[in-house]
Amino acid sequence: MNEYVAIRAVIFDMGGVILRSRDETPRIRLAQTFGWTHEELIQFVFGSETARKATVGEITEEQHWESLRSRLGISPEEMHTFQETFWEGDFVDRELLGFIGGLRREYKTGLLSNAWSGARKAVTEKYHALDVFDISIFSAEVGCAKPDPAIYWMILNQLGVQPPEAIFVDDYTPNVDAAAALGIHAIRFINLEQVRCEVIARLDGHPGC
Repeated sequence: MNEYVAIRAVIFDMGGVILRSRDETPRIRLAQTFGWTHEELIQFVFGSETARKATVGEITEEQHWESLRSRLGISPEEMHTFQETFWEGDFVDRELLGFIGGLRREYKTGLLSNAWSGARKAVTEKYHALDVFDISIFSAEVGCAKPDPAIYWMILNQLGVQPPEAIFVDDYTPNVDAAAALGIHAIRFINLEQVRCEVIARLDGHPGC
């Protein structure tokens, strides 16, 4: 019989969890401008080699966007409009942030995000979403990204906990699986109600809702 290990920390992803797309219309409209599908637009922005390099800090976010601008053959002004339209439908889930803030009264809280060099500034100044976290790690700042086990160990060490003492929430299955392989209580984000239920269940010592 396995001995119960108390949870001491709860770690969340940012994109797709706290920061999500509420309205895909702007991206669909943008894709149509270039004769793409929505999926092709997402691949263009997030799936390129420069996106990968930006995610692990090998190039800056600005260099990534400049590479995309060059590939599109558009002006800097047009690229600015492209970026604004791409992010237009995103929102920060304030209810989820409130839930995390409540957890922080009893547990350590962490943010573990695969993100480009400008993410910390945006999350702090534009979205005001870092105040509920004791520790925040952005992949571009540390040179590795999920699902690399090294980045999970970074946040565990900074929070001062072992894998069985932590819950991790992410929307991307490979990232969830990598956390689970380390012994972390891993939860795949589907929606706010589901994640709140599953986190509370794990904190109470149950496997899920």
